[in-house]
Amino acid sequence: MARIPLVAPRDAGLLGRLAYRYARRRFGDVPEPFAALRHHPGLFWSSAVAESLVERAATVLPARLRDLAVYRTATRVGCSWCVDFGEMLWIRRGLDADHLRRAAADDAPDDPGFDADERAVLAYADAVTAQPPTVGDAQVADLDARLGHAGLVELTHLVALENQRARFNAALGLHAQGFAASCAVPSRG
Repeated sequence: MARIPLVAPRDAGLLGRLAYRYARRRFGDVPEPFAALRHHPGLFWSSAVAESLVERAATVLPARLRDLAVYRTATRVGCSWCVDFGEMLWIRRGLDADHLRRAAADDAPDDPGFDADERAVLAYADAVTAQPPTVGDAQVADLDARLGHAGLVELTHLVALENQRARFNAALGLHAQGFAASCAVPSRG
């Protein structure tokens, strides 16, 4: 249960209700972090615009690497809301949910089920997220060789942004909303 009340659509104002309607159409429900942010209209809109711009701009890395890094970060911080939402996005892209879920395992950066780039991205997400961060020169040089400068910057930005999201959600007591379950595909029996 959230530590503060979430702003209901009736209390969100005209523009807030329109934003809620857009979110409901896009994701199937209004994300709870969205409804918590609505208490502060300026931060609500700056966050909505920033998230939209990041989504459009972060196109250097393949989606699977972006999503693995963000998911791994969410699992390291312990944000069930972020894990749930990340699984939903992954499944909607038609990717293997079991592959993503393996990224939560402690040994994921060493798992041979991930390719070399995926393992490097998972290890980097861990290093950036550690308290204090444990990123080293060799790790950055390796990722720069694999991904290029723009790819490395994109990866770093996405991991840092997910740390911000996950810590916001954890502090306000926002937990999984069931987004991933809404994408479940019945097994063929």
